[in-house]
Amino acid sequence: MTMLGKIWNWIDDRSGFSDVVMPMLEHIVPRDARWWYVFGSATLCAFIVQVLTGVALAMVYVPGGDAAYESLVYITNDATLGYLVRGMHYYGATAMVMLAVIHMTQVYLHASYKYPREMNWMSGVVLLFVVLGMAFTGQLLRWDANGVWSVMVAAEMAARVPFVGGYISQFLMGGETVGGSTLSRFFAIHVFILPGLIFAGVGLHLWLILRHGISEMPKADQPVVPETYKQEYEGRLEKTGVPFWPIAAWRDVVFSAIMVAVIVGCAIFVGPPALGPAPNPANIHANPMPDWYFWWYFAVLSMLPPELETYVILGMPVLGAIGLFVVPMLSNRGHRAPSKRPWAVAVVIFGATAFVVLTIYGYQKPWSPDFDVKPLPPEVVRSDDPNIQHGAVLLRDKGCLYCHNVDGFGGYRGPELSVIGNRLDRGELVIRINNGGYNMPSFASSLTAEELRQMVDFLLTRTDHPKQTPGEDPSN
Repeated sequence: MTMLGKIWNWIDDRSGFSDVVMPMLEHIVPRDARWWYVFGSATLCAFIVQVLTGVALAMVYVPGGDAAYESLVYITNDATLGYLVRGMHYYGATAMVMLAVIHMTQVYLHASYKYPREMNWMSGVVLLFVVLGMAFTGQLLRWDANGVWSVMVAAEMAARVPFVGGYISQFLMGGETVGGSTLSRFFAIHVFILPGLIFAGVGLHLWLILRHGISEMPKADQPVVPETYKQEYEGRLEKTGVPFWPIAAWRDVVFSAIMVAVIVGCAIFVGPPALGPAPNPANIHANPMPDWYFWWYFAVLSMLPPELETYVILGMPVLGAIGLFVVPMLSNRGHRAPSKRPWAVAVVIFGATAFVVLTIYGYQKPWSPDFDVKPLPPEVVRSDDPNIQHGAVLLRDKGCLYCHNVDGFGGYRGPELSVIGNRLDRGELVIRINNGGYNMPSFASSLTAEELRQMVDFLLTRTDHPKQTPGEDPSN
């Protein structure tokens, strides 16, 4: 022990650990900073899990188009503890996103963004979007059909940006389509650029916490008055404050330990996400949906009319980021207690409810094409005419049902066809199918005249007028 003590004293004397780090660990915090305050440190702990497991995966993962999928199969099935490490990395990402959102929700409910902690909130908003970027770029690194199609959908979204959309899309994909250069680019962004931004953002965030202190629990009789808040805060710390380490930190340690245990448990008993088939541009039978925390966004897109889709795709992320960023600039003084801010509680309840409902809806009715759609059952076809029955089969075989829905069967990417016979006559249907339309390919070269007639005959039966003769030409 004497030898270890001498070694530690030598290291401490040269490094200045006790002079620099210990005062930060022992900074005074409000005594009432209890379990509400553990989510920020738990998010940081989840990021550390991501760094450690990410480094371990990068030791084996090959970020090359030909070998990436095989390296993931090897990690999952053969590498020592590869199954566990890959599972921890996946569930650690989920934990990091969830904890970051919960932490920001708690800060918003308690109005901890008010003076003098406006920059704390702003840096947290930036970190949240970087974390979401990490989650998205990591999906392509799985290098299966689902990940590839997800990036293609994202690139299609980015291409809609006026003037520079094409350049952004090509930058993301490293060319005209997803390939090995896309994987290398996403690997660099995921492993180097975004983690670097997170390290810098966390450093700034922690420095601001040390500078302004941890906000106390809000009280109805303690509104924030910028002219006197610092003096009042320091006075309260002198009377009731406690050192963060070790008196207040034990809750953070316990909660973070539980969080890591849950991540390990999920990795062991549930396992990492299953690898889909290897990417093949000729194989369209994939489900290009992102990870579950983005499903709500797909649900919103699925409910929009096509003419509004581009505006929402481009505008919602920008307006959301700006809206969150300017919150402390709009209200940096006044009451912090939720009892004095019922509208803030209502916003949180509404947001949480909308997220749950839209997430469920986004899973059930994906905005992206549904490549796993089943054939239309007889009760939907509702006809004994062989031509009409074959037209219903062609609607699926030619890919129409990937994007269009008929009585609950099919995708939700395009307009619903359940009552298309009420809106379009035979000539209009022929023109639309032959020429295509907005985000709809032309089928003139892939359909024979007989197939086209059969498809139109079926579509004309899709009406809310059941007495209309199936296949009857409305122009006669």
